[in-house]
Amino acid sequence: METLSHTITTSASAKPRLPRNDNVHRRLLRFRHGFSSLNLGTLRSQRSSSGFFKVECSQQSSKNCIDFTDPDWKSKFQQDFERRFNIPHITDTFPDAHSFPSTFCLRMRTPVTEDFAEGYPSDEEWHGYINNNDRVLLKVIHYSSPTSAGAECIDPNCTWVEQWVHRAGPREKIYFKPEEVKAAIVTCGGLCPGLNDVIRQIVITLEIYGVKNIVGIPFGYRGFSDKGLAEMPLSRKVVQNIHLSGGSLLGVSRGGPSVSDIVSSMEERGINMLFVLGGNGTHAGANAIHDECRKRKLKVAVVGVPKTIDNDILLMDKTFGFDTAVEEAQRAINSAYIEAHSAYHGIGVVKLMGRSSGFIAMQSSLASGQVDICLIPEVPFNLHGPHGVLRHLKYLIETKGSAVVCVAEGAGQNLVEKTNATDASGNIVLGDIGVRIQQEVFHFLFLVCTISYICLFVNSWLKK
Repeated sequence: METLSHTITTSASAKPRLPRNDNVHRRLLRFRHGFSSLNLGTLRSQRSSSGFFKVECSQQSSKNCIDFTDPDWKSKFQQDFERRFNIPHITDTFPDAHSFPSTFCLRMRTPVTEDFAEGYPSDEEWHGYINNNDRVLLKVIHYSSPTSAGAECIDPNCTWVEQWVHRAGPREKIYFKPEEVKAAIVTCGGLCPGLNDVIRQIVITLEIYGVKNIVGIPFGYRGFSDKGLAEMPLSRKVVQNIHLSGGSLLGVSRGGPSVSDIVSSMEERGINMLFVLGGNGTHAGANAIHDECRKRKLKVAVVGVPKTIDNDILLMDKTFGFDTAVEEAQRAINSAYIEAHSAYHGIGVVKLMGRSSGFIAMQSSLASGQVDICLIPEVPFNLHGPHGVLRHLKYLIETKGSAVVCVAEGAGQNLVEKTNATDASGNIVLGDIGVRIQQEVFHFLFLVCTISYICLFVNSWLKK
């Protein structure tokens, strides 16, 4: 309730990058009770020509840009970091909110009953709770030079700046009585491996706390407005084996009604705890729901569970669905290798998911051992020129006779025609880098074959 169990909370290790989207920032709602929508204000970095990372200011922090010529820039940077990573709490809106001893304990599985009229049972000897002042160091490597492999420096001198974030886990105090909670779970956007596992674990953990009224909202945010879609009662018995099936027990959809209509529907249904499983657009909606609840002075907890197989969420070691995506990608890569290896001067091109990060493409390439070229959004590249992809393909064809290229869908967007179109979730529709590479490879192979035939013809003519 203050925080869900460790089984579904995130660890605090950082991933190198966040999606580079100027309009929609990643919003990570940590598993923490009480208006717990944390806007990760996107601490984004761009590699500059001088070899160090220049801090960009998001819209929320545009007035607090860091000037590296200021002798106090380090302390100002830390203050700005702490401000943007501060986790909202229910007491921010309700200062007089009453807290209760936590009903969560892995040693105690007995449901909460009316016998505890004066309070709730707590295990004083169980040291499994997280102190609110616990922090985790975001970055653990002190780079001595911008030229060091993988260096991510804030300033030209690679100054060491401590960046601390909140530690996730169950707290000793909660701010809702479990028997008064009506918790709702909604899955939005596209399908992702592991959705049913997350739904199952949320339900089981809520029941450990003592929550009995748990429902699922069918087909995303649409389920809040469509009168023909009824709530789905959830319990351990209902979700016991759903992790053995793919898809989402609740169904998914993109888009939905207005934020005001969603919050009004939650009021009518008596929902005071909402778990939202989704991506960028979904969490933008969750953050808007959180703001609307605060505006209406509603005691509602909004909890966001980041859903992305791209594994590109800061503070998380691994997002659910990533391992499955890498495993399934092996089949496509293996098929491309067989096709390319069996053909004369064969080149296989595999395009994998990864809008703004190349973790799937990178891990799949490393795991397969069959990929010759891996192209990801984080690393710019050229198709032509002395250091271009086609030049290396020519070398591979001459030495190996075949090649396999693995490319993330968001890679090389500067090489394809840009579009202003957006999908139902508000994400920009990317240009198809796979088709561009295919076309370039076709022309490249045609040129190579033409030159080879000309050389053979000239050699034959000279011999005569």
